[in-house]
Amino acid sequence: MQKSAYEIYNYLDELDLLKKSPEFWWPNTGTFEVVVGAILTQNTTWKNVEKSLENLKGFLELESFVSLREDALKVRIKPSGFQNQKAPRLLQLARNIKEEFITFEHFQKNVTRKWLLSQKGIGEESADAILCYGCMREEMVVDSYTKRLLKEFDIEFKKYAEYKTFLESSLREHCKEDELFRVFAEFHGMIVEYNKQKDK
Repeated sequence: MQKSAYEIYNYLDELDLLKKSPEFWWPNTGTFEVVVGAILTQNTTWKNVEKSLENLKGFLELESFVSLREDALKVRIKPSGFQNQKAPRLLQLARNIKEEFITFEHFQKNVTRKWLLSQKGIGEESADAILCYGCMREEMVVDSYTKRLLKEFDIEFKKYAEYKTFLESSLREHCKEDELFRVFAEFHGMIVEYNKQKDK
């Protein structure tokens, strides 16, 4: 019989995979830094993203980030690769957030998934990462690690939305509403850490 997402969550939870991780797993959850990290991590490793974020110290708030020149940003994010694509996209996104929402706090409360998906360079995974870890909303992130883990349990789907629905619906059924953000954030974190351990 196929395991539910809730059973898989409990299985991972028993492995104590997040003991060395920050609260909610993603570093600096609830800040503009998450938006930057979610774009930088496309097609690269988190280690490279950390180098880029280190280079961006002092510019990781919306107000200071929009003041960066594109050529300066390219140099700072070079460790993450694809800087010629990522720099203009990040700057445009930051400017659009500033124009549409004025402050990052207003963005966190009012942005929609649809708005994020309409921005250049943001797909479903990045949108959900921004909503979950940047805006602290109850959205589950699906990535290649998620698909790999579920395959171990003979669970496969064709579309991103099908994976997301499978993971979210069972947890919504078993968890209280005010626990869901933490549960989704930690579930995705545990999935990533589980796969990283297997790769060692």
